Amino acid sequence: MINSQHLAPANSLINTNKGTHGLMLIMVALVASSFPVGSAITYALPPVVMMFLRFLMAALLFAPYVIAKNGWALPPLRALFGYALLSIPLVIFFWCMFEALRHTSAINTGALYTTLPAMTALASYLINHQAISKRRQLGLLIGTVGALWIVFRGQISALVNLQLNSGDLLFLVGCLSLSVYNPLMKKCYRGEHQELMTFWVILFGAVWLLVLAFPSFSQIDWSSVTFRVYAGISYLALFTTLITFFLLQIGTLKLGPTKVAAYSYLTPLFVILLTVLMGIEQLDWQTLPGAAFILIAMLLIQNEPR
Repeated sequence: MINSQHLAPANSLINTNKGTHGLMLIMVALVASSFPVGSAITYALPPVVMMFLRFLMAALLFAPYVIAKNGWALPPLRALFGYALLSIPLVIFFWCMFEALRHTSAINTGALYTTLPAMTALASYLINHQAISKRRQLGLLIGTVGALWIVFRGQISALVNLQLNSGDLLFLVGCLSLSVYNPLMKKCYRGEHQELMTFWVILFGAVWLLVLAFPSFSQIDWSSVTFRVYAGISYLALFTTLITFFLLQIGTLKLGPTKVAAYSYLTPLFVILLTVLMGIEQLDWQTLPGAAFILIAMLLIQNEPR
């Protein structure tokens, strides 16, 4: 059992579930912003190198705060093992995502990403023995339909003609890996301060990504990398890596893995809103029914008692 006294850092930020849901909306908005920012700088560096710099920068930015609050002492060996274990699903997901995009389209990956909440519910059942009620099953089904509706702009023929290739199968492996993160995090949590878990998971993620990215370093002309690229990586490191991981862990401990994962249904909706506000795309009214489905699904899942 998780001792509520150890959640003081999180509870000092939010005292009610309403506050937690608000933080989850902020988290989704930040995650959605990573798509236009990432697409603007992805040409400059190999994806795995960019992800390594993103994780490393996030760890370096967070280190002074963690050290000032918790000192220089290393966590117990068992805790370090848990943090290293938690970082693996994240690294697998990001590697699978960028590798899959070499063989498939963004539309396909966007469609397949909607399977994440259902996968997380199943992983929570297998790891934490969290039952999936009929209400939650209905919410997951409606949310998946709504997210797919938004991805395909209501064109059923596009969904029917979706053919899975090697890239799609690889991305599904990545989604399956990511679905394990939330329930596994609850399993590994031992009452430590939230910032400690966030920092060490990100740092271990940087270590694994360094192993993957190292062969590419010699092939990069670092002098040609512009300030715009580093600024984009800095944004991804601070807002869409460090802050989102911190919010993710708070939400998982207070709401549960499935409720937090259900917020990923909002990701395509937030991406559309951001791209419209940035002038990249125009609002497509055909996506409104999908948005309505998602809102219904969120009400079903989020209002279910834990």
